Amino acid sequence: MAFTQRVQKVRSSQTMAITALVDSLRREGKDILDLGAGEPDFDTPDVIKEAGIRAIQDGFTKYTPASGTLEFKKAICEKIETDYGIKYSPPEILVTCGAKHAVVNVLLTLCQQGDEVIVPGPYWTSYPEQVKFVDATPVILETDESTNFKISPQQLEDAVNPNTKLLILNSPSNPTGSVYTQSELSDLAEVIKKHDFHVLSDEIYHKIIYDGLNHSSLASFTELRDRVILVNGVSKSYAMTGWRIGYMAANSELIKAAAKIQSHTTSNPCSISQQAGIAALQADDAVVAEMVRAFDRRRKYLAEQLAAIPKIKCDLPRGAFYMFPNVAGYFDCKYNGKAIENSMDFCSFVLQEAGVAFVPGEAFGSSNNVRISYATSMENLRESISRLTRALLQLRDEN
Repeated sequence: MAFTQRVQKVRSSQTMAITALVDSLRREGKDILDLGAGEPDFDTPDVIKEAGIRAIQDGFTKYTPASGTLEFKKAICEKIETDYGIKYSPPEILVTCGAKHAVVNVLLTLCQQGDEVIVPGPYWTSYPEQVKFVDATPVILETDESTNFKISPQQLEDAVNPNTKLLILNSPSNPTGSVYTQSELSDLAEVIKKHDFHVLSDEIYHKIIYDGLNHSSLASFTELRDRVILVNGVSKSYAMTGWRIGYMAANSELIKAAAKIQSHTTSNPCSISQQAGIAALQADDAVVAEMVRAFDRRRKYLAEQLAAIPKIKCDLPRGAFYMFPNVAGYFDCKYNGKAIENSMDFCSFVLQEAGVAFVPGEAFGSSNNVRISYATSMENLRESISRLTRALLQLRDEN
């Protein structure tokens, strides 16, 4: 069967591939601990579930406006003003089927063949593939541990050219957990002001932040107000990944254009999920704070344990719920007669020998690192570390 070039040039999601592999191994009866998941292990808070149930019972199951209900847009505006101190109006909001959908909407609205989209790496695995959807070219700006996985103003300046249409900035970051400070964003903003391109600021993890840091956004810079598209949602902060609700906030002209595209693709986001989304945004922040405290305990435990394993380098992330340790110290070690040459090989070894699933860094543009999710129980983390430590000790002894 022949498919379009668009399909042929887009890679399958490697994170979803890991999930499928874990499910397959479990069906075979193997005991696998999955630290690859990109979603909270907590249940959706009751107050949110109850709002969804009420929507069903009240018959709120029909079409809504394609761009989302006015009530939900107002709730989003109020939440953004509370969290960011930035004022938006309902015509500047588009409700989407998850934040991922919002990213695609932005790309379909702004980018086409010949355009370039700047993507700092390591990156969320879908960004480059989504850029390819619209026949644009992803331009990857490499970072590593030495810069805390953050781009510099000079890097950005050097990458910009007349074809630059968009910068995608994700803070807190998936997969690295890095967080841009207000000062760092201010420095990047000075570069952005000098050029003519938009910024997609993906802030889906903005509530999951540690060490007393305050979340900062490029959307807060007045001079960039009409050029920044703020993308967010309820999936991560409120444990609502399956509800598929996100949103984008931008100037009304851009929102109107993106809404036109959405009206011919998905139409409206799920009516029931929109009602639940309102409840999430209006809920007491204590429901989020409890999850963040649990993530923080796991973060500190996992970082301490990984740092104690020889040949693994791991910094303490400041946001999200991922570790991104460097495992290159194990490259060239051999097991079963095969050399470990990259993070893909390392993850294969750990899965086979320890029964623990990580996501290879190649999925995010880094062959030296692996992504480890601590969105799981402390019990699972302790057992995973125990298995990993034993497997790597044996590997070192054999090499």
